[in-house]
Amino acid sequence: MGNDYLSIMIQSLQKKRKILDEIIEKNKEQRQILEQDDLDADAFEQNVQLKSDLVDQIDFLDDGFEELYGRVKSVIEAEKQEHREEILLMKQLITEITEKSVTIQSEEARNRRLVEHRFAQERKKIRSRKDTSTIANQYYKNMSKLNFVDAQFMDKKK
Repeated sequence: MGNDYLSIMIQSLQKKRKILDEIIEKNKEQRQILEQDDLDADAFEQNVQLKSDLVDQIDFLDDGFEELYGRVKSVIEAEKQEHREEILLMKQLITEITEKSVTIQSEEARNRRLVEHRFAQERKKIRSRKDTSTIANQYYKNMSKLNFVDAQFMDKKK
């Protein structure tokens, strides 16, 4: 019974490691999108959505792993020597997962700074366009007033 649960837990950790690799790849893609001269908003949004889906999968795996560990914790502790190889494999996988998580956190922080910088640039461009439009409108209003002559009354008395 314990071996079946342990193998399921190992499979869960392996799936989590694979998903973390996918998230690392999506972070690289996101950085490339943000570093382009013209921001592809659709590609950025799709990338964020795919990463969100991957995070949901990790949450699901984590919940299942914790529930399963809660069931077999006493068996594992009581039979450490019998399950030594599986325990060592799980420790190795957990170490790899932790390293990948740290990598992802640093990539996320870097991408967040890129996003903030990029959005600040886009706001500046929009503000500049708005200011240019306002100035142009004021110019045309002022120019139209130059060509307009107010009504004048002539006094015909002599």
